[in-house]
Amino acid sequence: MTSAFVCDGIRTPIGRYGGALSAVRTDDLAAVPLRALMARNPNVDWAAVDDVVFGCANQAGEDNRNVARMALLLAGLPDSVPGCTVNRLCASGMDAAARASHAIVAGEADLVIAGGVESMSRSPFVTAKATEPSRAASRCTTRRSAGAS
Repeated sequence: MTSAFVCDGIRTPIGRYGGALSAVRTDDLAAVPLRALMARNPNVDWAAVDDVVFGCANQAGEDNRNVARMALLLAGLPDSVPGCTVNRLCASGMDAAARASHAIVAGEADLVIAGGVESMSRSPFVTAKATEPSRAASRCTTRRSAGAS
């Protein structure tokens, strides 16, 4: 059986809501450790990366695209490298690492980058679920089509 190994690890600083990192888009933030990983490991053939798997729980607003793919392109990885974003809410980054490990152990990949990214400061504002129907709903009318009974 093939074994999977963690060969290096790097992360961004932890920010706070509305803090110093709040102006940084999620894909730009995720590209920072990817660039650093490439700089720290210059002998790696980065075109040989089989996948980049990132966890991102928000995936709304500007995060609604494939953040892993966007980040790897912003970091300068070759455009032949695929990227996949997974959502397991609070366990998204852990699931990304597990998926990378599973792919290697199953023989589907040899080199995978896994991680997670989130920016709550840049998340869309969400309101609580309404407890009553809106007043506008009571003004809605239904038109019948011709011949409908």
